[in-house]
Amino acid sequence: MKVSVIIPVYNEVESINELYKQLLKALQEFSRYEIIFIDDGSSDGSVETIKKISELDNSINLIQFHRNYGKSAALAEGFKHAKGNYIVTMDADLQDDPKEISNLINKLEEGFDLVSGWKKDRKDPLSKRLPSKLFNFVTRLFTGVHIHDFNCGLKIYRKAVVKTLELYGGRHRYIPAMVGQKKFKVSEIIVNHRPRIYGETKYGGSRLFHGLFDLISILFLSKYTQSPMYFFGKIGLITFLSGIIIEIYVLYLKYSLGDPFAKHMALLMLGILIIVVGIQFFSIGLVGEMIANSNQDKESRVKES
Repeated sequence: MKVSVIIPVYNEVESINELYKQLLKALQEFSRYEIIFIDDGSSDGSVETIKKISELDNSINLIQFHRNYGKSAALAEGFKHAKGNYIVTMDADLQDDPKEISNLINKLEEGFDLVSGWKKDRKDPLSKRLPSKLFNFVTRLFTGVHIHDFNCGLKIYRKAVVKTLELYGGRHRYIPAMVGQKKFKVSEIIVNHRPRIYGETKYGGSRLFHGLFDLISILFLSKYTQSPMYFFGKIGLITFLSGIIIEIYVLYLKYSLGDPFAKHMALLMLGILIIVVGIQFFSIGLVGEMIANSNQDKESRVKES
């Protein structure tokens, strides 16, 4: 068994050496492991520090981005390069405790596919804890994945799981939800969370709004990505039939009651417009079906033993 540890880094130069020392202690019980640092456009000397470590330890790999692309992109790149059977992700700010890696592995080996950390005793200011509680409640409610902490950086995955993930934007916040919706087994354990010692938090209030849009897209894609016609076709059918009913009503007014078309021109045009919109929804559904059909073989569906 080989363990891969993926660590996105963005301006955490003061934490890296200490994190590396703690990782060595935590991983010494494993004969095979690798540590992958993903530099997400740091400008504070983080890259130079990681390069010095990698010169002394060939288990360290550094992947550098040209600029800051965000945590989702960093994790996605790390997943591409990870060679381990078990893949651990954690933050570089020393708030995640590397000692928890063995606990995560033990839980994963109980038959789960993803185990997420739960920062039950979270060492962050109230301005981060309250929005996080709201975020987790809403995500549990709408996705049906019942864990307490979706966005904890400390997680462990089986290799088969990361092959199915498409991460971009802010979708890293919803990884347990995405994995659960693919019918993998998701669990969590309480992990030690530590106060930030160095640097500044990358948290911003705007991510709440971004997170809402990401949640909507994930809910839609998880339900209709294999059959978009079910969604667009349903709307198209309702809209099309509504337009037909309006036109029939206008014809009734004309030929049964003798009203001229000019008297109900606005209603006539509305019916035509609604029919056209219905046809457009059908067209979008058909295009979506063609795209879904072309992507059928891209996802790994076979469970690895």
